[in-house]
Parts: sequence; structure tokens; C-alpha cells
Amino acid sequence: MEKAIVTGASSGIGAATAFALLKSGYEVFGIGRDFAGQGELLEAPLFHERICDLKKHMDVKKEIEAIKAETGQISILVNCAGVGYFGPHEQVNPDKIHEMVAVNIEAPMIIAGLLLRDMNLCHLVIPSMIHRHHGRIINISSVTAKKSNTYGCAYGATKAALTSFGESLFDEARKYGVKVVNIHPDMTQSQFYRNADFTSCDEPEARLTPEEVAQCVMGVIHMREGAVVTDITIKPQRHGIKRKVNKQK
Repeated sequence: MEKAIVTGASSGIGAATAFALLKSGYEVFGIGRDFAGQGELLEAPLFHERICDLKKHMDVKKEIEAIKAETGQISILVNCAGVGYFGPHEQVNPDKIHEMVAVNIEAPMIIAGLLLRDMNLCHLVIPSMIHRHHGRIINISSVTAKKSNTYGCAYGATKAALTSFGESLFDEARKYGVKVVNIHPDMTQSQFYRNADFTSCDEPEARLTPEEVAQCVMGVIHMREGAVVTDITIKPQRHGIKRKVNKQK
């Protein structure tokens, strides 16, 4: 039975991806901070809840080491966890910038890195993929990685870094049979925008659903071994956002 790690599995795209993997027969180790309200996911026999604060790189290291010791081999890693703070850059304080960098780019690099330093987890995850000539690392980036982001400078920069990392990692690891794919969703209906003064539109044509992004993940996973689509952008048919009213500061 193939095994997968999904970060950000406690909500949104991560939870939808975990469900999709479970339905396809994978054993899933879901990393998140709070799985409250995810009773159906927690009841799945092949789902393993892992509580971890991705801002703390030593906690990330210990958690992945524990998963690796328990399961032996990981064939799929889906980096879904993400956090965003929006507004004029001068209003985004250093703690928020640190959180975005740590969760959006540092954690994926630690989990999926290739033997860069002792604290990297590459020798825990990647080598098992290389040994088997099989493995998939899927980064849930963002459309913001590919454009200018007024009032989201730092967030967009972290996603651009994640995309760049994934592109380079594929060139390093492709000879071992490891696929690295960057998926760039546009506005998606989830709790991701809880820190913003806007959210996704109510109209279905102007937003994506987490399940639609998860379907894209599964399409990547099910491609034949000799083919890989390394860069995917998913957009709703229409563009639009919904402004929140009386957002609490």
C-alpha cells in the first residue's frame, strides 16, 4: 500500500486532498494544527492525524522522522499548508512575515529537501523515493507566484519562492524517477482568507472548490511513470472577490 504525507490536512485543499487519496486507497499521514470538525477524516481507518506547528522547523523535523520510522516508505508528499496576510506591506508586522515564510516555503523545503544539511529531512523522505525510482512531490503554490501582488507582496513572494524551489528540485530529482509538480490555484473557497478583508465569491463560476484542486492533484498522481506535467494553473471561469463587512482588526 502506498503512503502519502499531506500538510495542511486539517482544512481546505489539504483536507480535500487527504480525502481524495484515501478514496484511491492510499494510507495518509495528515499534518495540521487543529483537526476539530474533521470527524469524517479522523474516522477513516487509513488516515493518521499528526499535530504539528509548521512554523517550528525542529517540530517539523521530529514529526517527519516519526512518520518515517512508523511507515518506512513515503511515495507521495503534498505540500498544501499555507498562510497569508494581506494589506499594505508596512502594515504586515515581522511576526506575520516570519509565519508566511516558515509555513509557505521553509517547511516544504525542510520536508522535501535534498541532502542540504543535517537538519534537512531529505534523507528521510527523498531517498526512499529515489531507491524505488518512484515518488511525487506536489506543491500547492498560488497564482500569486506568477504575477505582481499589490497588498500581498510578502505572501506572493513566498509562493514564488515555492514555485522556483519546485522547478529546480524537479531538475535535480527527475533522473531518479521523482516527479515534482507545482499547482497554482486561483481564488478557492476555504478558510484561507480568514486574515484578509476579502474572500472568495459566492458565485460558483468565480471561485474554485478545494475538491477541484484535489482532483488536479490526483490527476498528477495517476499519470504514467514516464510523463509529468510540472506546472499547472487552475482558475475559475470568472474573476471576482467578495469584500468582507466589518472585518475585525
